Amino acid sequence: MDSLLPLFSIILAIALGAISPGPSFVLVARTAIAGSRRAGLGTALGMGLGGLTFAMLALLGLIALLAQVAWLYLGLKILGGLYLLTLGWRLWRGAREPLTVDTTGEAGHGFWRAVLLGLVTQLSNPKTAVVYAGIFAALLPAQPLPLWLALALPAAIFAVECGWYALVATAFSAGGPRRVYLNAKSWIDRLAGGVMAALGIRLIYEGTRG
Repeated sequence: MDSLLPLFSIILAIALGAISPGPSFVLVARTAIAGSRRAGLGTALGMGLGGLTFAMLALLGLIALLAQVAWLYLGLKILGGLYLLTLGWRLWRGAREPLTVDTTGEAGHGFWRAVLLGLVTQLSNPKTAVVYAGIFAALLPAQPLPLWLALALPAAIFAVECGWYALVATAFSAGGPRRVYLNAKSWIDRLAGGVMAALGIRLIYEGTRG
């Protein structure tokens, strides 16, 4: 029973972090509404895989090491910021381009491209890695973890991250949100691109300042 408390505490903390709006939310919503539900779910799967990666690295102590190596952490901040800035610029630049909506979701290559996009976006923010490290350090017991907990924790975090973004993808791929998007595509894409770019610039600024 004592092992269940840190498990549920970490899951709750990660869930609250996932629900908070950020680049991941913007990307999943935009992919689902502009592409297809299948593409949105692919992006959600990528986000879940990113969370799984962070959880495994946190358990191994590698993220804590990253937080102590200042130059490496700052360098990753700059790289992550450049990635988000590029993604935002691409959204802004393509805001006026006409969109062909994939209503069938049959393009398999599009699904796996969406998975990769979600994974890279999730991993591009080193601040998320540090949040994972802080949550794990604060809530895990000092003694070695039972094997079942070491296996259950990453799986549960994958389910939380992937499940939340799958809900986002499902909601935004419905007919109503899609019609709103098609009627105001240029403004919505510019807003999404601006949010991505602003977050990227913030990461770059923090990296160069640190």
